[in-house]
Amino acid sequence: MVCLGNICRSPLAEGIMAHKIQEQYLNWQVDSAGTNGYHVGEAPHRLSQKVAAVNGIDIGKQRARDFSALDFEKFDIIYAMAKDVIDEIKWIAGKSFDAGKVKLLMDEVYPGKKVDVPDPWYGPEPGYHEVYKMIDKACENIIKKYAEQETK
Repeated sequence: MVCLGNICRSPLAEGIMAHKIQEQYLNWQVDSAGTNGYHVGEAPHRLSQKVAAVNGIDIGKQRARDFSALDFEKFDIIYAMAKDVIDEIKWIAGKSFDAGKVKLLMDEVYPGKKVDVPDPWYGPEPGYHEVYKMIDKACENIIKKYAEQETK
């Protein structure tokens, strides 16, 4: 799960997905990262933590990290929160970029529509709740899609 700073959207996505993975007893791993490096080592934004907590998820122990080209070796799928994040992933990865592994998160809800998860960083709390709902729906669809493939 990748966004720009790894303190708002992608920590929510990591937390939501980890929660769903645990509920379904899946042997999956999830992580998050950011492309800009401004917040490395920081906890998720206080409003991301609050919205996660309201929904029964604790993301307070997460710490922001930089996206790396090595992530292409570690992960089967890399979900970007927005189209500009995909551009940054391409730039960071260079020759390691694998277009087959990178997906826009909301394509799991609106295939081919190229819908971004908006960055709530500059806005008030309601924006974080809206982002949570969007990510939750996408994560639910991912679980349904890939968990079914695992059982076949």
